[in-house]
Amino acid sequence: MSILKVARMGHPVLREQARPLELSEISTPRIQRLIDDMFETMHDSQGIGLAGPQVHESIRVFVAGVDDEDAGMPPVVMINPEITPIGSEVVEDWEGCLSIPDIRGRVPRALEIRIGALDRHGNPIAMTVSGYPARVVQHETDHLDGVLFFDRMTSFDSLTFLEEYSRYWTGKET
Repeated sequence: MSILKVARMGHPVLREQARPLELSEISTPRIQRLIDDMFETMHDSQGIGLAGPQVHESIRVFVAGVDDEDAGMPPVVMINPEITPIGSEVVEDWEGCLSIPDIRGRVPRALEIRIGALDRHGNPIAMTVSGYPARVVQHETDHLDGVLFFDRMTSFDSLTFLEEYSRYWTGKET
């Protein structure tokens, strides 16, 4: 496996609409290796999610989750995901992004969503997620549509560098 280069904000690939993967592509060695490399890159970068465009691949795939039972989000591969909000409740919370290193901001997201996708073997999967996992899935799906978390912010008042976030914002309600 390999650590892939992460595209940073400003690279055009992050603003493109990623193309869906064909079912016949999913099982190819190239896509299977890409999925493994994306997990390795995400873990190496201490992330919770990573989308294809973030590693210069404009295809509709993302990996997310961690192997820690306490994290509340087991590792998952989502190919060609489609999400639907459940209800109208929106929660604003902190987000960061591997493509926008060392920056955090508060982003409104649907509290609960339904997601349909294909797994790494091309099998259909469907699930309902809420809270933090729902936030991660929405963030990564946005990458597949060329959307960065800045685009979802309703105010830039909370925009902060990671060091200041740790110093001034951690635990502070806004």
